[in-house]
Parts: sequence; C-alpha cells; structure tokens
Amino acid sequence: MPAVSHFWSLILGTILALLPIINPLVAAPTFLAITEGDSEQRRRSQARKGCCYMVGILVSFLVGGTFLMNFFGLSIPGMRIAGGIVMTGMGMSMLGPSIGAGRPDASELEAARRKVDVSFSPLAIPLLSGPGSIAVTLGFTSLASSWLDYAAIILGIMVVAIISYAVLRLADRLQGFIGPVGLNAMNKIMGFLIMCIGVQFVVNGILAIATDPELLHGIRAALHS
Repeated sequence: MPAVSHFWSLILGTILALLPIINPLVAAPTFLAITEGDSEQRRRSQARKGCCYMVGILVSFLVGGTFLMNFFGLSIPGMRIAGGIVMTGMGMSMLGPSIGAGRPDASELEAARRKVDVSFSPLAIPLLSGPGSIAVTLGFTSLASSWLDYAAIILGIMVVAIISYAVLRLADRLQGFIGPVGLNAMNKIMGFLIMCIGVQFVVNGILAIATDPELLHGIRAALHS
C-alpha cells in the first residue's frame, strides 16, 4: 500500500508542480494570436501536436536528467537551487505589470503567423515547455528511484498535457468568458504559486547541502582539531 500511495503522490505532485508553470490559461491568448486566420480543425491539430511535443521534451529531460547531471558534474541540491531561482524569477516577472513576461514579443508573434507549423515553436517551446518546466522536470530525477516512479511522473506530465490541450481547444471561449482582467488576475495567482514553489526548491536544496553527512563530518573534524 505505501508503494501505491507513493505512486499517486508522485502523479499529483507532478501535476501541481508543472501546471502553474506551464499555465495554459495564460498561453491561450498567444495561441490564438499565432493561429489567427486558421480553421478550427487546424487549430485543434496545432494544439494537439504542441502538447505532444511538450510531453516528448519534458520526458526526454526527465529520462536524460541523470545523464546530464553526471556529464556536467551537477548535484541534486544544486539543480534544486538553480531550478528554484529560475522559477522564483519567473514568478516575480508574472507578478509585475506585464502579463506577457516570458512570452513571445510582437516580432516573434508576427514570425510565428508566417510559419506553416507553429506547434513546435513557439507553442511547445517556449510557451508550454519553457526553462521553468524543464528545470522542474530535471528536479524530478531526484524523486525517481525506480521505473515505477518514472512512470508516475510521466503520467503526471501527460495529465498536464491533456489539461493544456483542453484549455487551448477552448481558448476562444475562455478568453471571452474570463476577459483580459480575469487573465491578468489568473496570471498573478499563478506567479505567486510559482514563486512559492521556487523558494521551496531553494530551501530544500540548501537544507540538503547543510545536512550532507560529509559536510557535517568535516565540520565536526574541524571543531575537534
């Protein structure tokens, strides 16, 4: 039973960690802008492909996270602190006056409109799977100790992708229902949640370094010498 509980906890934790960062509600207006003039069928196709690309990108970083960390000599606490700093910065920018922080600017949107396919860029990258979500996914490698843990995290990523696809599918209606003021308020709430998660990542990283057995042994040895 504890294994089953841990499995579902990982799925829920993945959803709660990624959803505020990916924030499909804020990505929806940009999606409408870059697919302006497209038919409803094409918009659905672009949204579906973009979410599939997002899953592929995040799962690749999840599976290859350990290799990347070993290759570059990165520690898990260091990854947590770095990811936390990135997320805190994103949250602060979202709490600022501009709702478009971290989103394509006017020139990028114009270039996107001229592209035949916008599902990979800018939809999958950076709208859905940007630096923040990639940093969090890399941090998940510290929580996965077996193939079942990886499966739970991947399922969580897929649930977030399904939610994102549903929001993009209904982007037109949602934008009309929520309106600019509602989107701005949602952006502020998400920004605050991302800041909280980012700060917690930094705290966890610092605590992991401070409680490292080798560090404590070195301090004790220095005090006794």
